Amino acid sequence: MKVGTDGVLLGAWVMPEAASSILDIGTGTGLIALMLAQKSTAFIDAIDIDRDSCSQAIENVSQSPWPDKIKIVNCPLQEFRPGKRYDLIVSNPPYFIDSFAATDEARNIARSASASLSFAQLVDGVVRLLSASGRFCVILPSKEGIFFRELAEQSGLFCNHITHVKTKMSKPEKRVLMEFGRSGEELQEDELIIHEEKDDRVYTDQYKMLTREYYMGF
Repeated sequence: MKVGTDGVLLGAWVMPEAASSILDIGTGTGLIALMLAQKSTAFIDAIDIDRDSCSQAIENVSQSPWPDKIKIVNCPLQEFRPGKRYDLIVSNPPYFIDSFAATDEARNIARSASASLSFAQLVDGVVRLLSASGRFCVILPSKEGIFFRELAEQSGLFCNHITHVKTKMSKPEKRVLMEFGRSGEELQEDELIIHEEKDDRVYTDQYKMLTREYYMGF
């Protein structure tokens, strides 16, 4: 699958800080895992249910500067038993819970929350695998984000940071980037605009600043 804006946003937005262990749920071709490896010293486990995606991720990791920091595992979250908990968990998960299924099976699995990993199963997996002081970061469309936040808080994961993402200032909110922890803190909210108002081919300085370490020419 192509490199998508959602994955780039999440990978650039997450700050690994002092995390020594990271889990990327639904890694696809390894994009977010590679982005986090670039800005951390953590060891990263990256899991995905799709065998072909994992094969591509393994190839991408092997050709990167960080082949010893990232382990790709072809395994559904529901069956993943690593024998440890993680300081940071990230996911760009399946999401279109109210949309028509895509005609292509692989694309449907990647985009439909009911196909292979429900939001409830994702929350359960994070609760099981997140350390006591760990953080969980996720990107979702706005509508699904509201539902997911309510579900997470019912399971003891509290949202501490939300970034509201718009394609342009005048457009409605498109995505939410959310960070959760096991303890509730004062909620931090901010906004990210991707494109300049008059030209959707031009990125805002804000977006360039966020993603500058990953794009040539920024």
